[in-house]
Amino acid sequence: MPNIVLTRIDNRLVHGQVATQWCGAIGANLILVANDEVAGNSLRQGLMNMAAPAYAAMRYWTIQKTIDTIHKASAKQLIFIVCENPQDVVKLVEGGVPIKKVNIGNMHMAEGKRQVAGSVAVDDADVAAFKRLQELGVELEIRRVPTEHAENIEKLFK
Repeated sequence: MPNIVLTRIDNRLVHGQVATQWCGAIGANLILVANDEVAGNSLRQGLMNMAAPAYAAMRYWTIQKTIDTIHKASAKQLIFIVCENPQDVVKLVEGGVPIKKVNIGNMHMAEGKRQVAGSVAVDDADVAAFKRLQELGVELEIRRVPTEHAENIEKLFK
């Protein structure tokens, strides 16, 4: 069983907040970016590598490779999965990745989205994905950084 310490939704994926604050707070030694586009984009990977802490290995896998490979992880790997959106997390969970908790960090405002929390904007597809995650038994929390209190997740469904 892979040792997934946290899964985070952050449309910026890996940046200073994720690399410095979250990795240290949860004790991760492997950051796994599960994203189809980034898996094949060496420029974006290079930028994220610069933000990553020296003590954490980086992996950039497609959603399918994550589903196919995560169960081969060593118990010593403390895995921090970062996804861009809730739909990708649903695919992972439905594909058998044992995600128990999802931290919702940053989902920026865009056309067709509504702001529901300080750094979270959702559309109907996002809301449906969050409902599906709850149906699958995944705990949700809205929290930008580990030092802040979690916000009420009911905000997602208004």
